[in-house]
Amino acid sequence: MALNLVNLTKNANFCSLIHARAFHVTAACNKIKAGRFRKTPKGDMPLTYEMANPPHYIGVRKAWNSWDTSNLSLGVKPPGNIWNIADLVDYHTFKPHGYEGDVLEAHRAAETVIEDMFIRKFMMGTWHGLCLSEIIIKRQHNHIRIASIIRQGISARKMYFLIGYTEEFLSYWLQCPITLELQTTPDSKDVIFKYI
Repeated sequence: MALNLVNLTKNANFCSLIHARAFHVTAACNKIKAGRFRKTPKGDMPLTYEMANPPHYIGVRKAWNSWDTSNLSLGVKPPGNIWNIADLVDYHTFKPHGYEGDVLEAHRAAETVIEDMFIRKFMMGTWHGLCLSEIIIKRQHNHIRIASIIRQGISARKMYFLIGYTEEFLSYWLQCPITLELQTTPDSKDVIFKYI
């Protein structure tokens, strides 16, 4: 039996069948698991305030762990060597045809991510076992401020040494001023928000 396509396409039932098969509908799967902690059987896992709030509460109940205001530029950077005196121009008025400043800001965003990862790893290694909260990095122009909650597990002399050590080394490596804004607490249970 040979099918005659001309007769089949004229048939309204066949055309509606073709259109019905082209449109697929599935139920929504709202199984969002990223950034959430699973309940433990005993309910003895401690969570800080940052850990207790899921990611969709960023900007509502909790803030970002990295604040960067250094990419809020008023103009674009000109092409060429900016350290050459002959190439220096007014950044606010220089806008060449077809040149976009977004390329430079995107490159700086990648550097910022890598620097933030380095700062967090360096802080966790230097203040080993003493950091009780997430490390918050705030960038304002050329200045980086690092905030965290530290346990009072070492003497004040060692703490002042580690503060100076961290600020000096990070300032040297990142080529900008670094300020540590640390708060101390005597007990690590002070930062626990709830248990799950």
